[in-house]
Amino acid sequence: MSADWTPGEHGFETLAIHAGQDPDPTTGAVVVPIYQTSTFVQEEVGQHRGYEYSRSGNPTRTALETCLAALEGGATGLAFASGLAAEDTLLRAVLSPGAHVIVPNDAYGGTYRLFDKVASRWGVEHTPVPLADLAAVRAAMRPETRLIWCETPTNPLLGIADIAALAAVAHDAGALLVVDNTFASPYLQQPLGLGADVVVHSTTKYLGGHSDVVGGALVTADAALGEQLAYHQNAMGAVPGAFDSWLVLRGIKTLGVRMDRHCENAGRVVELLSRSAAVSAVLYPGLPEHPGHDVATKQMKAYGGMVSFRLVGGEAAALEVCRRTEVFTLGESLGGVESLIEHPGRMTHASVAGSQLEVPADLVRLSVGIESADDLLGDLERALAGLP
Repeated sequence: MSADWTPGEHGFETLAIHAGQDPDPTTGAVVVPIYQTSTFVQEEVGQHRGYEYSRSGNPTRTALETCLAALEGGATGLAFASGLAAEDTLLRAVLSPGAHVIVPNDAYGGTYRLFDKVASRWGVEHTPVPLADLAAVRAAMRPETRLIWCETPTNPLLGIADIAALAAVAHDAGALLVVDNTFASPYLQQPLGLGADVVVHSTTKYLGGHSDVVGGALVTADAALGEQLAYHQNAMGAVPGAFDSWLVLRGIKTLGVRMDRHCENAGRVVELLSRSAAVSAVLYPGLPEHPGHDVATKQMKAYGGMVSFRLVGGEAAALEVCRRTEVFTLGESLGGVESLIEHPGRMTHASVAGSQLEVPADLVRLSVGIESADDLLGDLERALAGLP
């Protein structure tokens, strides 16, 4: 018998394990099967059992999309082949040539590239704005503004924006608020409940959680908007395969316990970095001196597993720290069980070099994993030793 896993009636961890994931009715399998098929039998012409072609729908993907909607408190969840595929589909679904978008002045480099190099070519304009400054956001709004695009926390500077306040600004102008919730995950932050219209995820990151899959997602609480997005998902076709959907769904089951450990380890890393003479600044919303600390405390369950810091010795010191670590693996991406270190200026954010969004050359970004905290601290202590 199928259970009702309605959001609000069950805890987050229960939804993560059960929403959209009832035992298989044919075999009784507890885990959702991988429906590795491109097509489905039809009893008569135009009569099928809900599935006809896996671009349009696949039972494994449906399970993932149902679970994503439940975790974010939405009506519609849609899975994509990557986070940027989700973003591109959203833009083409809700924008037309001549539209204007407000984007963070410290957005993820790939998102900025999508606006600056791709969307601009079909007539969509954008303005980078510090989203924590509501007066600046209001001043940047135009009659043709259709979206405010928000990341909170931002990548890689860990800026914080007030989701509820931005939603009010957007809705007063007849615009939508889109929130990239990748850094926080739905376990730590619920943008739809704060007034956002659409939530975006790179499911590659914390939702997948194991650095073994690339994916993206959109979730909305507006059923009509959900239908519009679903139409474009099918029409554009950037969907994940059954195995990728299954991997993300498997990762989601442990999201709550993983995020608890990510946050705990990140807090200890921040304490170490804050004491280091080689570090000029630690960027983490859990610090009381962080300019977004109060807002983060209001809208987040905890402060996340991402930490950035700047080095007294400049870019040379930042590159040296990245070279020295052993437990922290030098690599792009984030949100996996293993700890990663990277130099945003030369790696994840190289695409914004020379733009308004260029990141400091002395910046290092950490994705703090779930290893033994003592091992992580020892690794960073060795990497920072002797630096100016």
